[in-house]
Parts: sequence; structure tokens; C-alpha cells
Amino acid sequence: MDQQAVATLLTPEGWALLESLPPYDEHGAMALGEQLRRAGHAPELVSAALTQSRLRAAGERKFGPFAAGMLFTPAGLEQATRLPVAARHAARFATAGATRVADLGCGIGGDAMALAGLELGVLAVERDELTAAVATVNLRHWAEAEVRHGDATTTDLGDLQAAFLDPARRTSSGKRLLDPRAGSPPLSFALELAATMAAVGVKTAPGIPHHLLPDGCEAQWISVDGDVVEAGLWFGLAARPGVRRCALVLSDAGAAEVTDADMPVAVPGEVGAYVYEPDGAVIRAGLVAQVAVQVQGRLLDRSIAFVTADRYVETPLATCFAVEEVFPFGLKSLRTWLRDRGVGRLTIKKRGTAVDPDQLRKQLRLQGDNEATIILTRVSGRQSVLVVRPLRRAGAGVPA
Repeated sequence: MDQQAVATLLTPEGWALLESLPPYDEHGAMALGEQLRRAGHAPELVSAALTQSRLRAAGERKFGPFAAGMLFTPAGLEQATRLPVAARHAARFATAGATRVADLGCGIGGDAMALAGLELGVLAVERDELTAAVATVNLRHWAEAEVRHGDATTTDLGDLQAAFLDPARRTSSGKRLLDPRAGSPPLSFALELAATMAAVGVKTAPGIPHHLLPDGCEAQWISVDGDVVEAGLWFGLAARPGVRRCALVLSDAGAAEVTDADMPVAVPGEVGAYVYEPDGAVIRAGLVAQVAVQVQGRLLDRSIAFVTADRYVETPLATCFAVEEVFPFGLKSLRTWLRDRGVGRLTIKKRGTAVDPDQLRKQLRLQGDNEATIILTRVSGRQSVLVVRPLRRAGAGVPA
């Protein structure tokens, strides 16, 4: 999706064609394209409209029904904040008392849409000209939203007292950057804004090391349906007093959060009847001990992010498994165990072990019609195999 394709769609004919298309069907796209060309539409317009229709269908995952009226670029869609997450960002600024927010590095406008949806004024700045044009289309319904094509670091922000930054986090070769100091704009620019503004937020990679967290910020890791999507750094009035690290878990069942406001001590112990695998956001935030306390459990090992408990306790912060058997790890003993039970399909989960699951699966020479799930991990320092049965995620009821 290049600038010419977007320009083609923004003509009266182009927009009318795009809006007239049926829901995207990958299998019927080629036939539909041929039909539209036979009807007299220019090939470049047909190509642009069908590409945009495909992107809109993919965009539903992040933007729900709003995607049907938006424009996308492939890179813009990939990097855009999911609307439920953007709504959480916007709520922080509203709670902080902001009335107008600078969205610096606005991309296709996802966060700016959420801010405008809360009736906050928005100055959205994007340095890529095509992406800025797409953001302008996506923000067309909100008169209080202004899009500027420019560099966030040199844009005159006037007397604005709130800003949200979504720095570019890839190198020119496409490699992901985990260090926010190497982003564009870099973390140093965000810190300069935080020193003068009342409320500042920075979206960064969820893999950010804890030692890079700036002093005085609240770091929040967010997962959506089990996928850790970001870490947000919040400063000033956008940060909550007493919270340094937190994890927010969003799913169809709702939202759950755990913070480091209280730091319990969790100790390792024997394997109980259940094992809990904390959500990735909880692990990234370093808050596994809070899950152990919540389920009245203990750690399998001091350095491993698995929790065990003697009874089932519902929590949206972890996936629960019933433990059926535990034995020391050994290739021969594991192979025998699986062969005796006719296991031909095996799910392997691991943490705290150098075993490669794909290589192990080949070595096990699985045969049979049955299936099993195992966890390879350390239990009080010993390499162990836990044979487990996955239970329904919390919120679906107590397992039978």
C-alpha cells in the first residue's frame, strides 16, 4: 500500500468502490477483482481497494467494527495499538486531568482515536507522510483531532502538558529493538518531556529489561488474550502513586491487574495437585509471587515462573494444570512412560531447562492414539517432568 494507492482510494470513485465491497473473502478475491475490472474500474484502483479490504478484515482483530471505516498500511496495522489497550492509555490521561494530548509517532491513529473518543483534544504527529495521510482519514470524525506530518522531536507543542509517545522500535533492517534508548524518538526525549509536562506515557517493547526502567515511572505490561503486546512507561500524573511495576491481563472474560504495591515473599516447595503458569505480562513484570499468594501456593523453584498449589483457585492471571504425575527427567524413562500409554501426540511446555522441544519430540519416537501434556522444568533445583492435564482458563468455572 503506497502513497499512490492511498491517493487513488481517496478519490470519489475510489472511496465509493471501497465502501461497496462485500466482506473480504480470500478465496473469492481474485474472481471479484476480475469482475470489477470487467465493470470498467482501473486495475490500479481495483488492486488498491482489494488490498485495503483485506487489511480492514485483518484490522478487525485490533479495532473491531471501527476497522470497516478505516484505512491501513500493512506496517501501520502491525504496529498499531489494539483499541482496548489504547482506551486504557486514553483513560490515564483523562484521569490525570488532561484536556489536550500530543500523540507523538501516532502511526495510523489508533491511540489518537481513543483519546478523541474520550473528548480529549489531540495533536497527532507522524513523520512518515503516507502514514500521516492514513491517520488523517482515520481521525476524520473528530474535529478536536489534528494530524501533522513532521518530526516529533522538533514539533512545536506549544503549552501542551500531556504527551503519549510510540517510538519506532525497529532498525532499518527490520530488527526489533528492546532498548527504548535506541528508539525513534529515544527514551531521552520522553524523559525531557516528562520533566516539564504533567503527564507523559511511552509505549515500548514488552521485553524491556527491568534495569532500563527510568526512575520515577510506573511500568505496566499488558497482555491481550495471552499475547503480551506492550510495556508502557508512565510519568507524572499518568502514573499511580506507590506502583512501580504492574501487569494488566485483558481477555474476553474481562480485565485483571496485579501490582508491586505489596511485594509478598513466595518460597519454593513440593509439587501440589495443581500447577499454574502465570500470564506472560505477569512474568515480564516480575510479579509471579503475587500469583502464588493469590492461589495460596508456592514456587516450583526460586528462579522458575511456575506456581504450584494443593487446591484449585480461580485466577485470570494464570493458566492452571492438574498434576497427574511427577518424575525426574531422563530421556529413557520419559520415552518408556509415553510408550506404555500409547502417546502419539505430545504437548511440551518448558521453563528453566535447555531441552529443545522439537529435538526431544524426535528422540521420543512417539507412537499411539493418545495425547498428553508435559512440563519440563526444575523442581527445587532438580530437572523434572510434570505430566499435567490442562484445565479451562480462569473465568470459565471450576474444573470438573
